[in-house]
Amino acid sequence: MAIGEAGPGSTRRGSQPERLEETMRARLGRECVYVPSCRFGLYVALRHWCPPGGRVLMSPVNDDVIFFVVLAAGLRPVQAPLNPLDASIDMDAVPEETWRSVSAVLTTNLYGNPDPAPRLRQKCDALGIPLFEDGAHAIGSTVGGRPVGAWGEASVFSLSKHVGAKAGGMLSLADPGLREAVAKTCAGLLTPNRIGSELAYAVRPYAEATVRGLRLRRAAWAAIRLLGLADREEIRMPLRPDELARAADRAPGLEAHHPWVRVDMHDYRQESGRLRLRRIGRRLDRLDDVLDACRAGTELLLSTPWAKPRDTHGTQPLFRVPLFVADRDAAIAALARQGVVVGYLYDPPLDDYAGADFTDPSPAPEGARWFARHALPVDPLRARTVAEVLERSGARPVEAPGEPPRGGPTAGGPGQSLV
Repeated sequence: MAIGEAGPGSTRRGSQPERLEETMRARLGRECVYVPSCRFGLYVALRHWCPPGGRVLMSPVNDDVIFFVVLAAGLRPVQAPLNPLDASIDMDAVPEETWRSVSAVLTTNLYGNPDPAPRLRQKCDALGIPLFEDGAHAIGSTVGGRPVGAWGEASVFSLSKHVGAKAGGMLSLADPGLREAVAKTCAGLLTPNRIGSELAYAVRPYAEATVRGLRLRRAAWAAIRLLGLADREEIRMPLRPDELARAADRAPGLEAHHPWVRVDMHDYRQESGRLRLRRIGRRLDRLDDVLDACRAGTELLLSTPWAKPRDTHGTQPLFRVPLFVADRDAAIAALARQGVVVGYLYDPPLDDYAGADFTDPSPAPEGARWFARHALPVDPLRARTVAEVLERSGARPVEAPGEPPRGGPTAGGPGQSLV
């Protein structure tokens, strides 16, 4: 490992992590290392392949936590132009001088819609730079005849999304010979498991079920905010530019950027205990059933007037299906009244959020801005309810940039039934 950040720690793996790794190894056809979170795995990958000061081409419509992981690794984020229909990297709109300046590419595969990994792989090979795949939303998606995550030097997955375990991640490697070094680095960066954290993890599903059953979502969130436990009030966390600039002087390293990287997952680098690992294993065993249900829900939602046509081969089992409505706030409110919570919004794009002090802005930001402003990411497992609510509310589709007007009735119009 070029950067030598590994500290003390054992690389010995217990039987449960090994079983999780073997399950993902069978899915991807490549070596896997269990990590406590996707963001932690990405940090390890970036530190392994990219010397400090490098530049990483990435999507501006992405979780801000990932942006701060790139900064923590001592790297400069470079925002890419995007396809406005699915927020994938628009390779043809990336200037050649930008390609020549970057030292790595990071995909997002937003909501499970794949980035153009085969073309990116070819481009990265020509430039002699690594490709990293963030598969947090795309554990069941495929591109170019391979699973998402089977194209890059390294890829990372979240076991909190489709798997639903609320913990855990996986770092996969194209070169199995690197496994021991990467596992050692991971072990050196972990913090010890805490019994209080494990107990909180154990009771969380029951607490959430109680909140759902008693319809106490608003009261629960109010209590969290009152106790100071909410990490963000808006879609994006507070940037705190003065603090962030001071943290940059201490990069690479997780400690200085911990206040940003920990948001929404305070135990992102904590060693996983037995209870956590067992629950992740049980959830992972049921993943195929979840993916089948997500694929069916995705098909239903893509047939609605609020979906955009895509040139894809088969339906992906999306984690969230981006629909496009003229008044997103009204649609979110209508869904909330029926108990459907809309999350995973990434607005504004990262270059508008962070500014040129911390990132290179996209040379063509319009596609990302349109997607971030209009996309309504909905859970395909709630597809029928979502379609019914949007139809009843009279939600109007919005046209994409350059899209010809659609004929026929609008959503909720006479003679049209979505369900």
